[in-house]
Amino acid sequence: MSLPAIASRPDASPASPASLNARIDAVIRQALDQQRLVGAVVLVSCDGVLVHQKAAGLTDRENGRPMALDAVFRLASVSKPIVSVAALVLVAQGRLDLDQGIDHWLPEFRPSLVDDRPARITARQLLSHTAGLGYRFFESGEDGPYARAGVSDGMDEATISLAENLRRIASVPLLYEPGNAWGYSLATDVLGALIERIHGTPLDTAVRQLVTGPLGMADTGFVARDAHRVPTPYVNDSPRPHRLREGETVPVVEGTVGIPYSPARIFNARAFPSGGAGMAGTAQDFLRLLETLRQGGGALLPSALVDDMARDQTGGQDLPDAPGTGFGLGFSVLRDPRLAGSPESAGTWRWGGAYGHAWFVDRSQGLSVVAFTNTLYEGMSGRFVTDLRDAVYGVGPTTVQSSTRNA
Repeated sequence: MSLPAIASRPDASPASPASLNARIDAVIRQALDQQRLVGAVVLVSCDGVLVHQKAAGLTDRENGRPMALDAVFRLASVSKPIVSVAALVLVAQGRLDLDQGIDHWLPEFRPSLVDDRPARITARQLLSHTAGLGYRFFESGEDGPYARAGVSDGMDEATISLAENLRRIASVPLLYEPGNAWGYSLATDVLGALIERIHGTPLDTAVRQLVTGPLGMADTGFVARDAHRVPTPYVNDSPRPHRLREGETVPVVEGTVGIPYSPARIFNARAFPSGGAGMAGTAQDFLRLLETLRQGGGALLPSALVDDMARDQTGGQDLPDAPGTGFGLGFSVLRDPRLAGSPESAGTWRWGGAYGHAWFVDRSQGLSVVAFTNTLYEGMSGRFVTDLRDAVYGVGPTTVQSSTRNA
């Protein structure tokens, strides 16, 4: 599957294409050999040229099916920048004001503070996760406020509507006054409802008309239509990852209740469209979006809005366990590479997805990198993510030890 906006020219790369490919292949091979990953698709673009693409490992280990470049992955939080861009297209059209209270469009969504004072939430705060909302899966037990309210994080087997989920979210007091702190949250699900209201269509239709359709992201949507192309999900375990079971709960952070996963949800057209966790798509489609943004937005967004996306919106706060890193409108923004211990340039965008995905864009170096895997959480926040980053920049160990098994 080709990328019209990205030339496939193997003789172009940040340095030596042969050494770049060898480094990345070695990292992928080691992760597979050590059974930290089951399968992966990795794409690297430099200055608009696709310099690396590889599908490795297995899409379904039990049936011995190899991973394919056109695999349609459950995106989880990789959906957040897609839905964020949809909101910004509405801004570009003059239909959404980032700094107006969202109650102008969603008068029924009025969460209060813990002391019952009313709170004003803006679209900018939703996009930057400074709105005072939380996630159910971060709660420490089954009796947390979101759990008691029956809130869905968008990855469970929910049978409620998006409107009902918003009602439940609004019934829980905000964690802090909007704009005063940063907290990863269901804000993008609320943003999805805002997009629906302004666009006047269901979220899947709105996102298709605003983003995925104009960019030719034909394999990206809220429902996966071809189950054969969707990789089987796995969970890191010893001695090797185990197959993720329907309804299995896997904590993201130690001491939290975790996410009750429903891998079948992506095939259910009646499941509400979760803006923060509910889409499926290919690595090629997502790279097309990243490259459009890296190059300034093209016909999709004015460059000033892309620059706003890339601007830290946290007021200088660091993200938890991420020194030197803030958050823009839809993804994290690297403020201080030295504090972060990263070879990436200041201003690099990055985020991931719970089903096992990572991506970053370094505009200073002309780099866009997408790594989708079928193994949580190694592919999102494990050693593979750091090793891949260092391989792209050519830093760290000069050789990667691995067995003779091929990736």
